[in-house]
Amino acid sequence: MAEEIIIPKGVSKTEKYEALIPQLKSLVESEPDTIANMANISAALKEVFSFYWVGFYIVRGEQLVLGPFQGPIACTRIRYGKGVCGTAWKEQKTILVPNVDEFPGHIACSSLSKSEIVIPVFRQEEVVAVLDVDSESLNHFDKTDERYLSEIAELVKF
Repeated sequence: MAEEIIIPKGVSKTEKYEALIPQLKSLVESEPDTIANMANISAALKEVFSFYWVGFYIVRGEQLVLGPFQGPIACTRIRYGKGVCGTAWKEQKTILVPNVDEFPGHIACSSLSKSEIVIPVFRQEEVVAVLDVDSESLNHFDKTDERYLSEIAELVKF
């Protein structure tokens, strides 16, 4: 597959995800390197949806360490159970935050981030990374994003 994502113009968010996912599957199934796949997934999501920030944090001991991402510079390390990413890791579930200012213990890597969704990446029922997506708009993410971003997170193989 060529390294180009093709999404029809003027389609709904659901249709964008449904056009994107098969292309991502094709892209990552032929590449065994996890970091390369995380990088391409981040780039594709940023390109298709114009998210403020999208990327991965990888579990290293008792911290999440910044992995491949697209957007402005970010927090490099996040402790277990801290912020939205650390909480998603600890609770082993997706966390959707309509307003980051209302999330207890939110770690503000950027004051421009207003809403966030974090999806755990599992290997053998253990969280090995998280997919973190931020928006400059309040209430940006919904169940549609949760459904499809969870499917995309499953494409990452460790």
